Amino acid sequence: MTWIGPAASWIGTGLRESAAMVWITWWPLVLGFTLSGLLQSFLPRDALRAQLGTTTPASVAKASVLGVISSSCSYAASAMSRALFARGSSLTNSLVFMVASTNLVIELGIVLYLLLGWQFLAAQLAGGVIMIVALALLTAVFFRGNQQRDLYAHVLENAPPPVQPACSTWRERLATRRHYRLAARYTIGDLTMLRKELAAGFIIAGFLSVHVPALWWSHIFFTGHGTATALENAVLAPLVAVVSFVCSVGNIPLAAALWAHGVAFGGVIAFIFADLVTLPLLLIYRRFYGTAAAARLFGLLWLVMSGGGFLTGEVFRGLGLIPSSRHAPALTGHFPLGATLVANVVATALLVTLFAVSRTPGDESDLAARDPICGMSVDVTAPVATRTRAGTTYYFCSLRCAERFDQGEEPTTMSMHDDPHGDAVDPICEMRVNSAEALSATGPDGEMYYFCGPGCRRAYLALHGLPS
Repeated sequence: MTWIGPAASWIGTGLRESAAMVWITWWPLVLGFTLSGLLQSFLPRDALRAQLGTTTPASVAKASVLGVISSSCSYAASAMSRALFARGSSLTNSLVFMVASTNLVIELGIVLYLLLGWQFLAAQLAGGVIMIVALALLTAVFFRGNQQRDLYAHVLENAPPPVQPACSTWRERLATRRHYRLAARYTIGDLTMLRKELAAGFIIAGFLSVHVPALWWSHIFFTGHGTATALENAVLAPLVAVVSFVCSVGNIPLAAALWAHGVAFGGVIAFIFADLVTLPLLLIYRRFYGTAAAARLFGLLWLVMSGGGFLTGEVFRGLGLIPSSRHAPALTGHFPLGATLVANVVATALLVTLFAVSRTPGDESDLAARDPICGMSVDVTAPVATRTRAGTTYYFCSLRCAERFDQGEEPTTMSMHDDPHGDAVDPICEMRVNSAEALSATGPDGEMYYFCGPGCRRAYLALHGLPS
């Protein structure tokens, strides 16, 4: 049993590094997701969506802006991209939206700055523009006219529901309390959706940074050969992302670990871009578009990601902007106090407040709904999928959640919105419910309590030690 001590030390060292990275990036994560929630709630997207039917410089720019003000979740971005294509957007613009929504969003930029520094943030923005230009030029090469028409016909076989028009401007939204509540729901929903990705990214990055020797990485990525090194690293980095299974903001900690172990600047940028080609997403593309189209899409994304990373790296090298130190600010294993402690305390208080606001009763049924499977807030003016059960309409962020619902997975709530006419109050979430239709349970005081769904009922029973 002499191995127990070394094994515990090995695990503890990796977890400590992971926890230190979370500590340093906690406040920027909360800030980024909060700002993203505000943008999603206050900026109407209907006008932008309506102008994506043809591929022009103006429409490509609008697709990029639409991506920037959308959720950073890679799964939701891929589903919304397909939905935009089915609703009349050009294939180019739908792909531009997908890339922008995972590479140019606020929360990613803030975390990137904290983990790797301003040079990587600048490179991310510059490279994102390069990728968007490349997609505008190359999509028609990878998907020619007949192929795009066949792809459109394939997508229409399982088309998303029609768009419901919104009817308020951003100025009108700023003056209404319900949009602040909706912003909180977007923030909490996005964090809920990405919690596993973020946790996996930090844990894997922590262990990689302290337990994988630099020599191991040298067997995958060349070093010391100038431009050849930069090109090889940029080409291989997306393939590493494919098998990492970590996408969206969660792959930034992994990028920090790659940089600390000698991967070229352009290769790290290409890896960050490659959050849209992880294996789970490639399987989703196959289901969305068919095997042949998914293979072409992977080839297109691989090319623009590798090319964008390589070109960005070379430009920054020519300008002398590549950091001279391989020391990533967050890879220290330390927990700085002072300003970081204060910022994290404030961020935690903000997150608690947002959670409370998101659970405040209020009817936003004409604005957003909660995905009953993953908990993410869904824009009801353009959901990816809907289902109706027992007279209740459910909205989904992706086909994956809709299919899990179809397979019988219980929704987290049986009603997507507070019932203003309900005659009972859920003791867990405080939503109003109709006792004639709601789930119920007898409390320890002998009183009957009613619940919005099985999740709250289970929580109540567990809280009071009652059998389910």
